[in-house]
Amino acid sequence: MRSAPTPTPLVEIRHLHFAYGDTPTLSDLSLTVPRGKVTALMGPMGGGKTTTLRMIGGEHRASAGQVLFDGQDITPMDRAQIYAVRRRMGVMFQFGALFADLSVFDNVAFPLREHTDLPEALIRHIVLMKLDAVGLRGARDLMPSEVSGGMARRIALARAIALDPELVMVDEPFSGLDPISLRTTARLIRQLTDSLGLTCIFVSHETTESLAIADHVILLDSGRVVEQGPVEQLRASSHPLVHQYLHALPDGPIGFHYPGSALDADFGLVAPR
Repeated sequence: MRSAPTPTPLVEIRHLHFAYGDTPTLSDLSLTVPRGKVTALMGPMGGGKTTTLRMIGGEHRASAGQVLFDGQDITPMDRAQIYAVRRRMGVMFQFGALFADLSVFDNVAFPLREHTDLPEALIRHIVLMKLDAVGLRGARDLMPSEVSGGMARRIALARAIALDPELVMVDEPFSGLDPISLRTTARLIRQLTDSLGLTCIFVSHETTESLAIADHVILLDSGRVVEQGPVEQLRASSHPLVHQYLHALPDGPIGFHYPGSALDADFGLVAPR
């Protein structure tokens, strides 16, 4: 009996290079985001994780390489083509990024009103369904200033799935949350991906919950992939940086001191003879 063919990845990055001005950020980056799975994008701060999400969304242009979404390279696309691709993506920004002057209901309704011609009666049903999926249908009339940080993330998640996207990108969903809100948000990401048939990629430094909900993990450092694969592959990795990161060790490839001149040179010390 033949085994079922492996589905093509929804997102594939090939030999990508990108710099902010003269500062290289992504260097020969190649990775895949499996279709219909939850992918955790992890690694030390400044490693290029959020920039990678921006490349997938077409916010930045690569100096070399390809970003494939559903088999199409988005790097040469014009603005209209990029916008068409973005309508197939949902984004949950760090800390939620809700519109402060719009109610919870209107925040979730915003992409529907912006990108569709649906009647308000249908938009109302969709918004209430999305809010119900994150447990906040009863909060629809509140303003962002009246909700907690954890609730704001869940509202932002409802907004990100309002258009039933194929890909949801989530930037730091667990940052600053208490343990209950953190676990609730993690569980929602897992449940919504499974129930809606989404592909999800999220950036996080929180290893315990991230590895608990992820199917696939990509660990970046200095704009390069250190390791990528199923969670168990990462746990079993012998790479020193992977080991240091997953176990939160203070000593390893990521040093405590920023590289600089020798201590005696800075302080004018002379070693004794």
